[in-house]
Amino acid sequence: MRRSLRPGTPHDDPHAAPTGPPRPGNLPHELNRFVGRAAELTELAGSLGSARLITVTGAGGVGKSRFAAHAAARVPADLRRDGVWRVELSTVRQPELVEHTLVESLGLTDHTTRPPRQILVDHLAERQLVLVLDGFEHLLDACAALVRDLLRAAPGLRVVAVGRRPLTLDGERLFPLAPLPVADAAELFADRAAALLPGFRLNGDNLVDVLEVCRRLDGLPLAVELAAARLRALSPGQLVERLDDRFRLLRGGVRDALPRHQTLRTAIGWSHELCTAQERLLWARLSVFSGRFDLEAAEYICGGEGLHADEVLDVLHELLAQSVLIREESAAGVRYRMLDTVRAYGAEWLDSVGDTERMRRRHRDWYMGLATWCELDWFSSRQTEVAARIDAELPNLRAALEYCLTEPGETHLGQYLAGTLWFYWAGCGRLAEGRHWLDRSIGLDGELLDTGEPGEYADSRFKALWVLGYVAILQGDTVPALAALQECHDEAERTGNATALAYAVHRTGCLALVTDDMPRAEQLLRDALARYREIGELNSNVLMGQVELAMAVAFQGDLTEAVALCEDVRQVCEDHGERWTRAYALYVLAYAAWADDDLARARVLLEECLAIGHEFHDLLGTVLAVELLALVTTGEGDAAEAAVLQGAAGGIWPAVGLPLFGSVYYNVPHERCEERAREDLGDARFDELARTGERLGHDEAVARALGRGRRQHTAKVPRPARPAAAEKREPAASPTKGGETTG
Repeated sequence: MRRSLRPGTPHDDPHAAPTGPPRPGNLPHELNRFVGRAAELTELAGSLGSARLITVTGAGGVGKSRFAAHAAARVPADLRRDGVWRVELSTVRQPELVEHTLVESLGLTDHTTRPPRQILVDHLAERQLVLVLDGFEHLLDACAALVRDLLRAAPGLRVVAVGRRPLTLDGERLFPLAPLPVADAAELFADRAAALLPGFRLNGDNLVDVLEVCRRLDGLPLAVELAAARLRALSPGQLVERLDDRFRLLRGGVRDALPRHQTLRTAIGWSHELCTAQERLLWARLSVFSGRFDLEAAEYICGGEGLHADEVLDVLHELLAQSVLIREESAAGVRYRMLDTVRAYGAEWLDSVGDTERMRRRHRDWYMGLATWCELDWFSSRQTEVAARIDAELPNLRAALEYCLTEPGETHLGQYLAGTLWFYWAGCGRLAEGRHWLDRSIGLDGELLDTGEPGEYADSRFKALWVLGYVAILQGDTVPALAALQECHDEAERTGNATALAYAVHRTGCLALVTDDMPRAEQLLRDALARYREIGELNSNVLMGQVELAMAVAFQGDLTEAVALCEDVRQVCEDHGERWTRAYALYVLAYAAWADDDLARARVLLEECLAIGHEFHDLLGTVLAVELLALVTTGEGDAAEAAVLQGAAGGIWPAVGLPLFGSVYYNVPHERCEERAREDLGDARFDELARTGERLGHDEAVARALGRGRRQHTAKVPRPARPAAAEKREPAASPTKGGETTG
């Protein structure tokens, strides 16, 4: 049924998303009004009650992405109890990264060696949610296989796939999306025009021309919005005239292409023709970005040879005004992006002038520099900013890594980049993806050290090796960790590379720590710290080595030295504004406070430790703090809450790795907590409360642990002037020769 459009009559939005309490998910807030498609929205939302996989298909620019997200938000609440989650795949180029991207989009963090697909299956198995899978067509086989497996394993999952072709799976229901009717397209034109020219309304003077523009553009939303953006310079009547010219100019494409595809290309090509030479040049060069980018990156990468870097801002501003670019606010500041179709058009022009390879190299160089800067800035008060920046730049960093690992002669730069991002892989919960790039870079270049290449090539491989060892240790994958660290150690010793040797010794000591060889861990960590001092190295890694040494001596009974080591780390962290390593130092200090029977101090230290770990998505630091908080809670006399917290920790460990590393030393506090809580509660009640905790999500578990502490303890516990000289308790892990524990 067609809806009449009367000049000068405002139209209410008949299909706003239902109001009510906010639901979990990651759908972005809409910045402008969604126009039209009321019947289609109702149909798609209703169809998800009976179909678990619906694929929205249609021509590029028809508005599939926004329509699918808008419809998914209207699905009945009982079918989206755990939220509506959108996964953007258009910037993903490698099929093996599809699963990593889903894990990232769902906000999951996992430190184990479990495949990402298993992580997704485990997470989705008991949940009721809607997954909007957007831009999959270039990854068809990988996406189809993944969707099939997830739907089979998760009965509460519903998928809305968005692309130009079906997934071709059993049970898939296709939802072809047609262009807007001319009346709705005109309403869209008027809405976007009013945003640019306040007071613009459809009236007797412009209605005929606007309807003609929308008809000639076949009602494609992207084309209509590009046309509306031109009202800054042209009247609706002039738009009609210029469309005539551009249609004749640009229809000479592939003869068997769909008319809608030709029309969209005409609309974009027409917008391109109306740009100045500099605007066209910048449009083409900006197509090298994967996902969003900032002004500084655009100025460096796109400036030069016909477009000075100082001119980029002004030209970029014009592209924003013409809707070629979109401006967005983010945690990393103001960022820009192109619609995929617009980017693809620019990429064709970049290829046509033979400049793609040079721009990809400049893109790689910028993101190599960014990673290097962020690694240095990680050891500063800007850690939170660095984490947000790398989060925002991940699609571009992936593109840079892929370039390095596919271009001849660039592998050493890929190794350097993958190794330089150690702080992100290890500190921000991205171990699985880090392992992917590190394994790949090392595997491509296994004989690098035998080639006689310059030292910088060997340095890149050394860094990738010790970072690979570190990541594998945190995943609980000890055999590959040892192999990587042994190669790094032997070759660094052979070539006299003191820095690489120090890191290899350090991470080998870390491996001994988590595998319960405390004397060897202590010896290696002291050796590594001495080597760091000799070469003048000081950063978060070095301080973490000192914290790991404190753990090793604490587990052997010397809490006084452990406290002294961690108080020193704490002071250095405060001097530099470093927080990530500080959290681990606080954990050891809390352990010592618990051993000294100072439960109030232990709780305050653990709460700060937990808050920092959760902020950085560091699941290892988070779960260690929750485990020790459970033990402190038993000492405070609240066995019920301790059982809930221990259950919550048990729910987190599968995403981290082997619970408590399978270590006798790390496990004894857990055993003591459980033993005391079971004694107070009885087995049945303890198990019931632990299951309650296990069902908590990560955010809920942290909120519960921190909330209880804020209610009971509001005063800040001062730092002691010096470490306690004696402990009232024995260390929590003191294995005897018979394999039992004392204390």
